Amino acid sequence: MSIRLLRTLVSIADQGTFTAAAAAVHITHAAVSQQMKALEDDLQIVIFDRSKRTPRITPIGLELVSKARELIADYDNLVPSILGDEYLSGELKLGAVSTALTGLVPSAMVRLREEYKDLRIHVVPGLSTELISEVERGALDAAIVTKPPRLPASIQWHQIAEESFELLAAHGTQSDDPIHLLTHKPFIRFTRRAIVGGLIDQWLQERAIPVDDRMELENLESISTMVYSDLGVSIVPKSCVSSANLLPLKRIPLDPPVTRVIGLVSKQNTIKARLIQALCAQLHYPADSAVIPETQ
Repeated sequence: MSIRLLRTLVSIADQGTFTAAAAAVHITHAAVSQQMKALEDDLQIVIFDRSKRTPRITPIGLELVSKARELIADYDNLVPSILGDEYLSGELKLGAVSTALTGLVPSAMVRLREEYKDLRIHVVPGLSTELISEVERGALDAAIVTKPPRLPASIQWHQIAEESFELLAAHGTQSDDPIHLLTHKPFIRFTRRAIVGGLIDQWLQERAIPVDDRMELENLESISTMVYSDLGVSIVPKSCVSSANLLPLKRIPLDPPVTRVIGLVSKQNTIKARLIQALCAQLHYPADSAVIPETQ
């Protein structure tokens, strides 16, 4: 029995099928099947019920998966646990939704760079669902996302903050009534491909508010620029990090309020657990101190 075989077993439990597990651990379907047969022969237990087209993990196999997760975690954290904070070096591949790139991410990166000189963070933008998938398959170490209705079993959630939504309108707009503005102004929609866009769309539908869609964008800066040019109004999340670089827009709270939860996702038992803990600590830095200064 080897850690490699246990990783494949856990991947099957997380992914649901041999084919999906093969893609996740970057081997062929045939190799997954061979590894699991070898594991069963080695342990002399039946891990999979192969009576159906898609093999299912047996009850004793599920107990093995639980123990395997513990063994893999101990193995992966063996060196980090010895080196302590000296291990906080190297590269962390971090995904982030666009709404976090203008405040939360840079403020945390500045503090991490000051504390851990040898740590490099590679940032990849994307939508929440896409970033979670990238973390799940190991292409990213972690990602800052909007919390979805469900998370894969292999993913760990670290909540960062809850952000309320607000309506954006041009600075000279006369009305302060969100409903009036939404029904009388063109609507610049946050893309419905994003979880944020879905939450906004749900809020509008539940209140039967008709909007005149003119654009559907996935970048907060682009939306703000369009609103600043008085091309319409929009609904966006209000960043939990203050910034001196915000455009002079009218920002109106929604009534009743609607919020989204943002957090950091990472794989269970990742070898970079200490790096992710350090990142979490900086992301939870007091909001009053987390201010992005104005660009000179």
